[in-house]
Amino acid sequence: MNYSVTKNNKMLSLGLIAFGVAGIAYGFATDHTRVWASLLHSNFYLLAVALAGLFFYALQFAAEVGWSAVILRIPLAMAQYLPYACGFLILIFIFGHHDIYHWTHRELYDKASPDFDKILYGKKAFLNIPFFIIRLALYGLIWAGSALMLRKYALEEDRIGGTVNYWKSSKLAHVFLVLFAVTSSTGAWDILMSIDAHWFSTLFGWYTFAGMFVTGMTVLMLFTIYLKRNGYLPKVNENHIHDIGKFMFAFSVFWTYLWFSQFMLIWYANLPEEVAYYALRQTPELKPIFILNFLINFFVPFFTLMTRDAKRQENALLVAGVLMIIGHWLDVWLIVMPGIMGTHAHIGVVEIASTSFFAGIFIWVFFNALSKAPMVAENHPMIEESYHFQL
Repeated sequence: MNYSVTKNNKMLSLGLIAFGVAGIAYGFATDHTRVWASLLHSNFYLLAVALAGLFFYALQFAAEVGWSAVILRIPLAMAQYLPYACGFLILIFIFGHHDIYHWTHRELYDKASPDFDKILYGKKAFLNIPFFIIRLALYGLIWAGSALMLRKYALEEDRIGGTVNYWKSSKLAHVFLVLFAVTSSTGAWDILMSIDAHWFSTLFGWYTFAGMFVTGMTVLMLFTIYLKRNGYLPKVNENHIHDIGKFMFAFSVFWTYLWFSQFMLIWYANLPEEVAYYALRQTPELKPIFILNFLINFFVPFFTLMTRDAKRQENALLVAGVLMIIGHWLDVWLIVMPGIMGTHAHIGVVEIASTSFFAGIFIWVFFNALSKAPMVAENHPMIEESYHFQL
């Protein structure tokens, strides 16, 4: 069954993009630093959603599971946003690095300058502009390249059948997962943690991955329910929905564990070079968002999705999913914006417009990818198992 990009989806995408462009233009006229920070925040958030889709897709091949075969085109379509996200990421760094990344300021490395920074000077072999751009390009090559190649194999599988392209996908998925294990952490260090270049956390890569995967699974759930309700996934049943809901619930708990571990160990040790990260985010201006972030991202999924029945109720999943998307948007906001804007960081038109811009492009790319391939991989060797999946 093919999916047609409807007029409503096109209008939604264009409307989001238009609002985003208007808001970004307004932001550049008032505070360009805030705009660059918001663009980084919003682009990374959607990049993480697409990357989570690719990770989930590859994981199904590595685990050789059959239950998910009927929904695999959804995470694969999500992953097609990665070439755009990685391109935007490089452009944001090239044109906005002076506003976003403190470590790119040249005077910090001049020993004769009053602004000389001994700590950053010791990190200059890693934190320097040429090497940083090379790493961003490498991430793009691995992530976007894998997404495009896996889609190519999927379309070939549709065309000729057999298992040749399934095993090609499996081999590439294994390679990608090994590379992802490294680049998901180093990417988080580069793109996010280097904003606060004096601070580091050994849990940060895992923490970022947990938030990324929860958000990706939530978006996967919302798209699955939307397509199912519109008649495009008639074979998807409550057992498939339940399994996605389990991922949402389990990784929300995992995110909470990492959130608390990182916060508690740093706060309890009370070392000035470490605790400054949280001290900033607990100032009177930012503490309400800091607390709200935890409340939404832990309590909403924990109390909404704990039971078996709740993970089979589409309406409960939709409500929890929307709140979780907002919650993890706040989580990435707290990582990015205070590190750049300090206590002047706040949520307003610019932040919403930036997210609107990238969300519009993401939705356009997603539905366009779906429209150019069968909705269900009928030649997948485990498709019958997926049709009759019971939990």
